[in-house]
Amino acid sequence: MLYLITNRKLIKSGNLYSVVLEALRGGTEAVILREKDLAYKELLPIVFKLRNITNSFSAQLIINGNLKSAIISNANFFHIGIKDFENHKPDLNGVLFGLSVHSVKEAIDAEKYGAKYILASHIFETDCKKGLKPKGINLIKNIKSKVNIPVIALGGINEKNIRDIIKAGADGVAVMSYIMSSLDPYSSARKLSEKVKSI
Repeated sequence: MLYLITNRKLIKSGNLYSVVLEALRGGTEAVILREKDLAYKELLPIVFKLRNITNSFSAQLIINGNLKSAIISNANFFHIGIKDFENHKPDLNGVLFGLSVHSVKEAIDAEKYGAKYILASHIFETDCKKGLKPKGINLIKNIKSKVNIPVIALGGINEKNIRDIIKAGADGVAVMSYIMSSLDPYSSARKLSEKVKSI
């Protein structure tokens, strides 16, 4: 399964809506809206517009970090980092959620907390995490041996290494810059989607 994490500041061609639309046309199956600088009132109209777009493709919409937006838009999931989850203990009121993790222990804890999936990162070198050593595909293998919920790999994933990620046991992959900064989001998504489905 292919996930797109948004970052409108990376866009080189089009706008947030056009990039998401082209990514979905190219085979993206879930969109994680991650525009952390936007307040609730700024985010809400974007959420509703993306909800309509994802619905038209029967794709999932996941809201990162803004629980109120996730609830009011009836998003598929709310997403948050495990440290934020532990520190703030949000009142999820029955909302399904996923957590970002960076170790096997965090993955095990995430499952105990009730997460429906985990986003494990960062697997390969990425500009988003400059200076931080990547975890490598062994992180995926080790997490998969300890948890029963879906594991989504994130970090430096492209058409050259995506096969290794899936073979390591990942249930899906998430990308940000590969699609968001692409001059042709449709083709970029298509390349990854076809690789995922061919394995």
